[in-house]
Amino acid sequence: MNSTIPHPDSSEIQVNCAVITVSDTRTPETDKSGQLIQQFLQNAGYPIRHYQIVKDEPTEITELLKTLCQIPELDACIFNGGTGISPRDTTYDAIETLLEKTLPGFGEIFRTLSYAEIGSRAMASRAVAGVCQGKLIFSVPGSSNAVKLAMEQLIIPELAHLVKVLNQ
Repeated sequence: MNSTIPHPDSSEIQVNCAVITVSDTRTPETDKSGQLIQQFLQNAGYPIRHYQIVKDEPTEITELLKTLCQIPELDACIFNGGTGISPRDTTYDAIETLLEKTLPGFGEIFRTLSYAEIGSRAMASRAVAGVCQGKLIFSVPGSSNAVKLAMEQLIIPELAHLVKVLNQ
């Protein structure tokens, strides 16, 4: 795998982020995946402007995303949880309807990388990324292993570039 960046950005930009955990059971103390996302963002120097746990209810997720998109200084929202196919997994359904543009490559690459780790079960992931009202949106599974994979290999390496392109 070639890990070089094809066109490095000439200067680092500040990316203000929101971290949202979708769960019916997690609390701030037990939200290991939300904590992991925050740790990755902080280590990369990206400020976290909002953190919240929201129930896996489509209306609540949709309303929260709409609210976050109204915060002018916010650049990116990273959701985790609710991306599978169980009846309670509604994050993809709620978010996908609001995306004006999707980044199909994000989900495709995420599932490819996941396949290398967990095999054919990776096909059940509905990880998605795109743009909603000028904000970059990522939605990844809620397992800590999936979060680590997405943050290390996809989100952190491209976050500043994608926001820069989005704001051109």
